[in-house]
Amino acid sequence: MTIRPGPRNAITDVAGLRVGQAQDSRIKTGVSVVLGDRPFTAGVHVMGGAPGTRETDLLAPDKLVEEVDALVLSGGSAFGLDAASGVADGLRAMGRGFAVGDQRVPIVPGAILFDLLNGGDKGWEDNPYKALGRAALDAASEDVALGSVGAGTGATTATLKGGLGTASLLLPSGHTVGALVAVNALGSAVMGEGPEFWAAPWEIDAEFGGLGLGQSDPWPVTKLGQHESTTIAIVATDAALTQAQATRMAVAAHDGFARALVPSHTPMDGDLVFAAATGARPVAGAADLLALGHAAAITTARAIARGVHAATPCSGDTLPAWQARFGG
Repeated sequence: MTIRPGPRNAITDVAGLRVGQAQDSRIKTGVSVVLGDRPFTAGVHVMGGAPGTRETDLLAPDKLVEEVDALVLSGGSAFGLDAASGVADGLRAMGRGFAVGDQRVPIVPGAILFDLLNGGDKGWEDNPYKALGRAALDAASEDVALGSVGAGTGATTATLKGGLGTASLLLPSGHTVGALVAVNALGSAVMGEGPEFWAAPWEIDAEFGGLGLGQSDPWPVTKLGQHESTTIAIVATDAALTQAQATRMAVAAHDGFARALVPSHTPMDGDLVFAAATGARPVAGAADLLALGHAAAITTARAIARGVHAATPCSGDTLPAWQARFGG
């Protein structure tokens, strides 16, 4: 069976979704936002041992609010949770949000990664993340930059800079699946000393170098001593999913973490996946749900490798970028 990426090979191949990104190169951090043209169904699943989140409890299938206005990925550890406040302010100004009487309350779940020890200037007096969140929202478009941008700006892995990655798949059923990942893992995206990626079996059209498989290490290297980890992702589809079904798609997408990062889901990572479903295409049954989950895992793995592959060097970096070390 032949499956292909969408025209952008990005999460925005899911019609009705846009991505906005903002970053501060001096601080070495940033924010990425997925915005829907209209509210969309969302779910979440956490498998890491050290998550940082906002409004994830309301995504449980038994909660009142079934749709969200945007999803936010941010650097900054706990400080970065304020990015969603900037996004909420911007959405409120647009007149968007959950209707409560004559008020609109934007629903903006978010997740953060730890990038406070990456060589950037963290001596701010006022938390910068609210402004970065608003700037990311204002920049939302169908074009998605990769590498050292948005929430991936200051990200790192065990031996290389991390980054912001995206990918998509068009399924035989007509559905589209896309992923957006900020890669800041305790483990490594490359096999042994590299340059080959763990995600190589899932690569399409040499999208992260076309290097194939390398030599695996019997005991993978990590950045355990730094305690600055967490990979956070959003996987999206145009399928009409319930919150419970979206949550199952988020669970399946975690397989992409395990295929692309070794080790993954550790006690020091806050690994989290949001799932978003715009509801444009009906789901025929269990076979479609299985295919959506499998595609979510494949797409997430590819997005992880693409994010690390596209990272670029910046003054003060504590780790080399893949392009600087292996790109020639």
